[in-house]
Amino acid sequence: MNLSEINWDIENAGAWPLPVKAAIIGLLCIIASGLWYYLDTQDQIAQLEAEESKEQELKSKFEQRQKKAANLEEYKEQMAEMEKSFGDLLRQLPDKTQVPELLVDVSQTGLAAGLEFELFKPGGEIVKEFYAELPIEIRVTGDYMEFGAFVSGLASLPRIVTIHNVKIATRGKEAGAKNTKDPLVMSALVKTYRYLDEAASSSGPGKKPR
Repeated sequence: MNLSEINWDIENAGAWPLPVKAAIIGLLCIIASGLWYYLDTQDQIAQLEAEESKEQELKSKFEQRQKKAANLEEYKEQMAEMEKSFGDLLRQLPDKTQVPELLVDVSQTGLAAGLEFELFKPGGEIVKEFYAELPIEIRVTGDYMEFGAFVSGLASLPRIVTIHNVKIATRGKEAGAKNTKDPLVMSALVKTYRYLDEAASSSGPGKKPR
């Protein structure tokens, strides 16, 4: 087949040889397919990939929620235990009417341990978020065994009591003497805590009640 003998006029396309027609039709199909892919199919593929990615994300969220749903009863039990523990701690904080009794308990604990009080000075309340600190400056005389019994007794009280800034010295050192048989003096800051109701806690942390 001599291509130079073919009349390439488009109007004479019907007379072209069959192989030429087939080649041109194939070329046109390729061009049309390329244009179709570029104008339509490419966007559809991108959309399909986005939907597949979204599907995987939804599956992952579903699996996570399914695990949570399967452990829902366990979570409820844990929440109930936490609420009970929190309630038990709150019950260890006295209300305002019980504070004088608590101060007496602290004092009696020291006397029961054999200590002598030289100073027992309650300070002003320091209001926190839902409780108030009640600091008490103390200075007592005794020996190490009595101090230990006092601290242990404070830890055994049904209410929360903490002890801070503990300093122990001999009476001789305080007075400038050298008598090692002088009793020991312990100064410390004891803190007790009081639960605030909603009305009291609304005054905000760090404020002292009027």
